[in-house]
Amino acid sequence: MRSRQLETALTRFVEEAAARLQADLDAGAEVPFELDSRSARGHRAALYCYRPLTRDFIADRWSDLRRLPSHAAAVDLLGAFDGLDRYLLGRGGTGVAAPGASRAAAGRGSGARADGALRMLLQDVFAEHSDFRLAQDDERLRATLERLDSSAHASPTEVTLLATLHGLAIGSPELPLAPGLTLVRPDDVDGIPDGALDPAQLDGRQAHQGHLLVACRHQDPDAGEVIARARDRLAQLLRALRLFGDGRISFGPLAWTRVGDGPWNTVALGGGGRPHGMLLVGADHEDELRAFCNLIARRAPQEGELAWALRRYEIGCERLTEHDALSDHLLALRALLEPDGDGYGYQGLLAPRLAALCAAPAERRAMIRAVENAIALERAVVAGTAIANDHGDEQVRELAGHLRALLRDVICGHLDRDLVGLADEILAAPGEADREPATAESPVLVDAG
Repeated sequence: MRSRQLETALTRFVEEAAARLQADLDAGAEVPFELDSRSARGHRAALYCYRPLTRDFIADRWSDLRRLPSHAAAVDLLGAFDGLDRYLLGRGGTGVAAPGASRAAAGRGSGARADGALRMLLQDVFAEHSDFRLAQDDERLRATLERLDSSAHASPTEVTLLATLHGLAIGSPELPLAPGLTLVRPDDVDGIPDGALDPAQLDGRQAHQGHLLVACRHQDPDAGEVIARARDRLAQLLRALRLFGDGRISFGPLAWTRVGDGPWNTVALGGGGRPHGMLLVGADHEDELRAFCNLIARRAPQEGELAWALRRYEIGCERLTEHDALSDHLLALRALLEPDGDGYGYQGLLAPRLAALCAAPAERRAMIRAVENAIALERAVVAGTAIANDHGDEQVRELAGHLRALLRDVICGHLDRDLVGLADEILAAPGEADREPATAESPVLVDAG
């Protein structure tokens, strides 16, 4: 390391901590193990091995290790280390300074960040080892200190977040959507984490459905901003994809991040839902998808009924079952089409207004009945008397498709934001047949599910 003082302080702490942890083992403590499955590219069968949970063992004893005489000096010097935030980010830590924080506030938080970095460093030295004996000039310790030192000189702009995307397939090996944002097929990428190659191990998704990877790369000098910005971009992408085509597209629960060419570290991405079927975007429609994603990112509403309805639609897409999503979709439609009424009775205006906007005149009666049936189904779901079946699921998906069509057409500027006024105008002139109804059919996607 370039700082001899920091290297000496860290080495002394690691040696003292190793002696304390080994003493615990000698006294009868045990490092826990877990059965880990790992897949290899091109092999369907998973390989199983026992992996020592050394990180958990150290974390459980960290309050005692803080009392070691060498801890305070190591934390003080590490807090002044230039690469502290980038080291934390590269190791999957979240204790970086808040963006925009004052120098004084950042200084007050540096002790906690340094303490967290010191724990990560100790965990890295003994990762997946079941004992804590250190040899003279131990190679593990030297490699860990070199990784720490390199974070002070690595570019803070080389940060990548990798997520799994389910329910969508592309015709090309990769599809760049915007600078730093790319969809790619996992079989066409080398060096990705095992979980990204086979996410079925992590969240129970059906592996035969396949998945894509979303690579989000950011160039930002503030390491504390990178993960937050990447999450925002992924949320915008997911919103655009769900509006683009009829399908419950979703991210996997975990993502992976790394700084430069460093190791991958997992982060919780959140979200849920499960895709039904697979939506295919052919190579000849990639430009249209790219333009649509950029348009939604610019025009998505931030406040008002439309923004609220869009959020309810997204919440509905996160639900695990169609019955769970039904109320979300109906609430969104009520906000858009019946803001002054309850929307629950068969005499409400929700059904005729939706039919006016989304169906040709000859098909409006059938749509009104379908919406009324969906409202009745919601009542049964609330009462606990609804029976799950394909017909009910199809009703909910059809309703969600009409909601999606309205949201998409308003955001893209094809429909006026005053949907109530537009629907009432159409209803007042039932012979009107020139208007093109909002449609849930996408001209560029094929449902392969």
